[in-house]
Amino acid sequence: MTSTPVSSNPWFKRWGWLHLPVTLAGVIGTLLPLAFCANVFIALDRHSHSASDTLYGCYPFFVSTFLLWTWLAERTSGK
Repeated sequence: MTSTPVSSNPWFKRWGWLHLPVTLAGVIGTLLPLAFCANVFIALDRHSHSASDTLYGCYPFFVSTFLLWTWLAERTSGK
């Protein structure tokens, strides 16, 4: 099942396994998840007692954010 891009103006360009933002919307769509993950890391690290506490707490947020960003990049990349 192939997916068609949502917009005619691609936000991302596929480069190997990665997606590089090529428009302002792509840059914003990349910076917002990174800012969210940084905020989650700082908030969880503040109350953690060890590195493993921080990593276990961040994992669900980081994975779900990365999957959402990957979905967005796949849907808005030029084919």
